[in-house]
Amino acid sequence: MPSFSSLLRPPYIFLIFGIISFCIGLVSTCTGVTWARFGHVIHRDKEPKEFWQDVVASYIIGVFFIVYFLYKVY
Repeated sequence: MPSFSSLLRPPYIFLIFGIISFCIGLVSTCTGVTWARFGHVIHRDKEPKEFWQDVVASYIIGVFFIVYFLYKVY
């Protein structure tokens, strides 16, 4: 089992960032509320276009980091 400090170095940090970003997108989709820049909260009901742009960005960033991790490992 690797030590904690070795998990915070590349390439494992990319996997951690990817999972966190993907989970943020998943939670935002389920709750209908997401955090935007500068602490601004976006609700799905009030601003649907901005909400879905932020959620899709979270998913894409998460997938990118996970794919990059897999590229570095294999």
